[in-house]
Amino acid sequence: MILLDTDILIEIVDRQSDKGVGYVNRILESGETYCTSSINFHELMYGIKKYSKNGKTIHKIPVISYTKEDGDLSSRLELLAEQSGKSVPRMDAMIASVAINNGYRLYTLDNHFRIFKDSGLILFE
Repeated sequence: MILLDTDILIEIVDRQSDKGVGYVNRILESGETYCTSSINFHELMYGIKKYSKNGKTIHKIPVISYTKEDGDLSSRLELLAEQSGKSVPRMDAMIASVAINNGYRLYTLDNHFRIFKDSGLILFE
């Protein structure tokens, strides 16, 4: 399963860009199913409601909920990043924890997620 990060979703849903078409094609060619997290869904819907005049939605995409176990892992991921001298956005630690705990590969454009690879995060590359 591929977990789609917000930056990928923005290209596909809101911008409908050539890049977005390429991302969709990569996902389809992989033959894997896909989803997003409730955190990514929040980020995307906030941006659409704030900036888009089209009122687009992504209600057809499966959304994985953030759990208590994800909260535990994301707090540890954030602390490990801080202890190594790197700061990461809290929501990104939360998204990484959803992917790790569910065994999903994260499809993202953000390189800072690489800090979580030693903690079990697998990127869709």
